[in-house]
Amino acid sequence: MIDSVSLRNFGPLQELEWDDLGAINLVLGENGSGKTFLLKALYTAVKTLEAHKRGDDRRSAAEILLDKLYWTFQEDKVGDLVSKGASGPLRFGMVFDDRAFRYEFGRATAKQITSIENHVEPRPDDSVFLPAKEVLSLHQVILSSRERDKVFGFDDTYYDLARMLQQPRTRGRNYKEFAESRRRLEAMFEGRVAYDARSREWVFKTGNQRFSMGVTAEGVKKIGILDTLLGNRTLTPRSIVFFDEPESAMHPRAISDLLDIVATLSRAGIQFFLASHSYFVVKKLYLVAQENALSIPVLSLGRDGAIRANLRDGMPDNPIIDESIRLYEEEVEMAVS
Repeated sequence: MIDSVSLRNFGPLQELEWDDLGAINLVLGENGSGKTFLLKALYTAVKTLEAHKRGDDRRSAAEILLDKLYWTFQEDKVGDLVSKGASGPLRFGMVFDDRAFRYEFGRATAKQITSIENHVEPRPDDSVFLPAKEVLSLHQVILSSRERDKVFGFDDTYYDLARMLQQPRTRGRNYKEFAESRRRLEAMFEGRVAYDARSREWVFKTGNQRFSMGVTAEGVKKIGILDTLLGNRTLTPRSIVFFDEPESAMHPRAISDLLDIVATLSRAGIQFFLASHSYFVVKKLYLVAQENALSIPVLSLGRDGAIRANLRDGMPDNPIIDESIRLYEEEVEMAVS
């Protein structure tokens, strides 16, 4: 697992320290606070470690990292990721299974990252980024724009996911928690999504009916993606899942069911980083933490920097929660007046 992370002058994140990370980790913040940016920073580091020394890939970790930063953040040059007005270089540090991975570079960096330190063992596992926007109906467009046209638009979080979804489903026994999670995912909408190789499109199947992605609910697509990654064995007990806005296009009951599945998968070994601005997500994970005596670290991003908390210790101080309480009190006041 990722044990800790530190960032300096990394885009909107000028200074951040987050340690004692757990199986489930939650990033809170308003729009534009840097939640997705943080998840992408972690994702580029993890994917660099997973690509390094894999198979016949002879690229150095620095070469892989440069390419990953370029295609994930899609700036003209990676040096543009240095915080505007920063007097020092961008610095990233991560401790992974008690081993360090660090790098830094300045604003002029374009073709080479010279300062990198990697003590992490090569990883045979695959980690995934689940973006807030759906992917299935754009699957072929994403692949075409990157593999044929090689243009900015869909970053590496989308491209990597699109490639992983192409892997065929694997038959045979699966991990107990994975099989249970797949049954629960498919039960949520009484069906599943599947790739039709003949028409080269994704469809939603329920009973004897099938529907195109264009008329399938966004929440079904999100559930279908996770089910597919479990079914084709992309996800393993050592994977890391970066989940951006799991509440997007989901009914509150479905959010609750989905986070129960996240808790089940975390017990199998998968580490989760979730970014959200939903009171439902915070409240549900608080209940998960309390019911299981589970450490769920929380990082709240705001104008005054990052504030750390843990849902095991109670609901954190956060504008999302404050606004939810304010609306509840306003409703009560209207009811009694």
